[in-house]
Amino acid sequence: MNKWLKSTETILFTVTGSIARITLNRPDKRNAINEQMQLELEQALLEADDRRDVNVILLEGAGKDFCSGYDLQGTYGGNLEKGPAYDPALYRSNNASFDDDAWNLERSQERRLRIFDIHKPVIAKVHGNCLAGGTDIAFLCDLVIAADDARIGFPAARANGTPPTQMWLYHIGPQWSKRLLFTGDVLSGADAARLGLVLDAYAADRLEEEVWALATRIALTDVELLATHKRAVNVGLELMGARTLQRMIAEADVRGHLSQGPRRMQFKSDAAQHGLKTALKNRDAGYGDGAIKLNRR
Repeated sequence: MNKWLKSTETILFTVTGSIARITLNRPDKRNAINEQMQLELEQALLEADDRRDVNVILLEGAGKDFCSGYDLQGTYGGNLEKGPAYDPALYRSNNASFDDDAWNLERSQERRLRIFDIHKPVIAKVHGNCLAGGTDIAFLCDLVIAADDARIGFPAARANGTPPTQMWLYHIGPQWSKRLLFTGDVLSGADAARLGLVLDAYAADRLEEEVWALATRIALTDVELLATHKRAVNVGLELMGARTLQRMIAEADVRGHLSQGPRRMQFKSDAAQHGLKTALKNRDAGYGDGAIKLNRR
């Protein structure tokens, strides 16, 4: 019986050898993030942080991908998997105003920031697609290890908004953050490691072995010292403005949502008239494969 984790519809939670494994478990949806997943992920993080038999947390995705992003069906597709058990008109759920949208973004951001705030180290094991909302999760982790062929980026920046959790700047610096967000292009895991966006990258068939070996090595250190190290570095990030930026970035994302630019308006029109698949296809038309290929000279 878990103390914090009350539901496991969208995640899996196990503990082995001082390592808690949290698995995003919507493989049929490529682990797209919905409200339930955000709630259960937060609960799983608190469960692992509270347990005395856990020193390290490993975060991964089931199936082909780490996480393909936010589940846009409810936002743009005109349907939800199941209707809410309350009257939406009484709440901010419909994002009727700038403040409504910012309020909702801040609430979901608070859940993700548990990764940053909990005392124990979190390692993201990234394979397949790690896109949009997937990067919001991964880059809050203390360490990110990727498969060489993982695809990492924020294609939604082309028409949907800016990342509602902005850690790109702290991992990769201003120029590469702008390069990736201005175009929504993606990096391979191998190139992300070359740039320092992720700690390291391995062949996909070695990823589990390498991540588990690192987690096991870290777990040898006393949990109190791990917490000391993590929190010392994170306070440094806060002194560099990381936490203040998160508070401001929600409102920046709302500005993107309210954009009346042609690409943004076309996306909304396509989603309403033709469905999300067509909207995404048209949004990305003209960008080619969207893959950044680093100059290796």
